[in-house]
Amino acid sequence: MAAFSSSFSFLPCREQPIFSTRAHVFQIDPNTKKNWVPTSKHAVTVSYFYDSTRNVYRIISLDGSKAIINSTITPNMTFTKTSQKFGQWADSRANTVYGLGFSSEHHLSKFAEKFQEFKEAARLAKEKSQEKMELTSTPSQESAGGDLQSPLTPESINGTDDERTPDVTQNSEPRVEPTQNALPFSHSSAISKHWEAELATLKGNNAKLTAALLESTANVKQWKQQLAAYQEEAERLHKRVTELECVSSQANAVHTHKTELNQTIQELEETLKMKEEEIERLKQEIDNARELQEQRDSLTQKLQEVEIRNKDLEGQLSDLEQRLEKSQNEQEAFRNNLKTLLEILDGKIFELTELRDNLAKLLECS
Repeated sequence: MAAFSSSFSFLPCREQPIFSTRAHVFQIDPNTKKNWVPTSKHAVTVSYFYDSTRNVYRIISLDGSKAIINSTITPNMTFTKTSQKFGQWADSRANTVYGLGFSSEHHLSKFAEKFQEFKEAARLAKEKSQEKMELTSTPSQESAGGDLQSPLTPESINGTDDERTPDVTQNSEPRVEPTQNALPFSHSSAISKHWEAELATLKGNNAKLTAALLESTANVKQWKQQLAAYQEEAERLHKRVTELECVSSQANAVHTHKTELNQTIQELEETLKMKEEEIERLKQEIDNARELQEQRDSLTQKLQEVEIRNKDLEGQLSDLEQRLEKSQNEQEAFRNNLKTLLEILDGKIFELTELRDNLAKLLECS
């Protein structure tokens, strides 16, 4: 629990967690926009935070000291359940999509209910903020709001009513005269009554603050008296302890025993610190071993894929060799047939030559 609180030490004190759960955190791949990329090695704490100053809700998750989720809930956000244990939402400000994998459907449903609840609260807060902005932008607020809503200062508390009256009159004169022409008498009278009422209110507030200041001064004096009495009592007790230590014959033995106990405690603290460092080192080694195991599994899978690919290539190579051998045999048979055909053709040509010579001789004899 101490580790959890220290991890959130960077958050302002105005922001408090209102709901927490554990889940595996994912983000959409910014390149493909399809695949999920895990941002945590294991399940981490995912919390809803409420900022009372800005009246906003945020979803925050840390993996060690690294913030892997920092999403402000807006009224147009939607949390979608994509399976029994997985949900997602898009954050346009962060330009990404977050995904959470829960250990059970109950945790997913609870997180979705809180998301809807805080989204509705964010919508109501936004509407109230817009209403306040509309109210502050009305003409009446523009004319008188600056002086009426200004905070009280020590000068206004310590000053007298007579000293503040001219200041109020001077500040009110430019607002009563928006143009160079004089205002109608009735309007001017209404404004005067308004400022008189405001002045009376300020006087009442000043009287209340003066009374509170006097009461606080009296309380301070009383506290100083009590503090002096406590200091005197502490000195008296300190003297009494000193006397008892001087009188007691076992003071040295007690002191020696106390020193030995302090040394033993210090040794135990050092041993505990060493054990904690060793535990951290073992955790780091376990994480490294897990990473190596994951790398080994990945390489084994890749090796299996390569072996399957090699077998496919070997089969294709064997098929190609058989086709090549078959083609060579066919070419050899074609050459033999062609050679036989050429021999037959040569014999036919020779016979035709002899027939031509015989015909020529017959023609010459005739």
